[in-house]
Amino acid sequence: MAKRPRAKIAKWPLCWCAFSLLPVLVPLPVPQAQEQPASERHVSEFRGLTMGGTFSVKIVTPKDELETPGLHDVDRALRSTLDRIEGLMSTWDRDSELSRFNRSTSLAPFALSRETFEVFRWSIDVGALTGGALDVTIGPLVDAWGFGPSGPRPTLPTTEEIARLRDAMGPDKIELNPATMTVRKTKPGVQCDLSSVVPGYAADRLSRELTDRGFTDFLVDVGGEVLARGRNQAGALWQVAVERPELHGDAIQRLVPISDLAITTAGDYRKYREVDGQRVSHILDPRTGRPLTHRLASVTVIDTLAVRADAFDTALMVLGMDEGIALAIKLDLAALFIERTAEGFTERATPRFEAIAAKR
Repeated sequence: MAKRPRAKIAKWPLCWCAFSLLPVLVPLPVPQAQEQPASERHVSEFRGLTMGGTFSVKIVTPKDELETPGLHDVDRALRSTLDRIEGLMSTWDRDSELSRFNRSTSLAPFALSRETFEVFRWSIDVGALTGGALDVTIGPLVDAWGFGPSGPRPTLPTTEEIARLRDAMGPDKIELNPATMTVRKTKPGVQCDLSSVVPGYAADRLSRELTDRGFTDFLVDVGGEVLARGRNQAGALWQVAVERPELHGDAIQRLVPISDLAITTAGDYRKYREVDGQRVSHILDPRTGRPLTHRLASVTVIDTLAVRADAFDTALMVLGMDEGIALAIKLDLAALFIERTAEGFTERATPRFEAIAAKR
């Protein structure tokens, strides 16, 4: 639904992945002017499994400030937050709130938790800003292409099947009511998938949990969505590496220094299927009902909120290089686009991204 060194974590692995895959982002401390001696700063790290992938949290504190009981308390709080979000919004857990909504054929308002409602709202808002490039009602299509809870299919969906499924898609097929915290289907067959936004939302929630506990310097990674606060152990900005979008290897395309920002990436080069010799990307264009075929390999977005960056990276990936970067500039987004060429890769970044990347 913070990057470990050299790890390869898909953005929502198979059991959650609907739209996009996150290339590895690796936090790398680099020698810089220190605001506080590194010997006086300590890193406590928490790792685990969540949402079919992993999470990692690094907290920097004055040396020995966190004692063992405090560490256990923080660990329990982080895992509890992640378990709740997964239990609410998983499409693979039949008992989740989202799965129950998807199974229902009622056109009556369906009560949601505050967390699920917020993710719906972010998804719909970004979908509107991007002309439908992000669409939460894409659930049946994700399943039809073999990336949903039903698992891989031996054949590709037909044109007729795609058309039929798309008939129950679109922003007009659901209605949100903030006053009652409910969502309502306007057609019985509507099914939603929030996978391209939930990891970023979870990173924001962990950040809020740590901030409420008084921590000011930490790095959060949920399934590849990175959010940084304050400074690293050396007292410098956190350094995050954007991976070059290759099928194999973990070469670095860019090192980006961030603080009090989130950075997420959507890409099509690690998660795909091969059917009858045809490579099928797991990122689907809601406007056509089909996988992407353009040359754009990945999009990285930096924002103050991980949930917003997570939503926009997928939408911009769907739009492609030209349309995507034009919209990103118009919306003043910090975005990096990496496209395949005959010679390898070429990149284009928005002015806001370059301004952030230039900080040291």
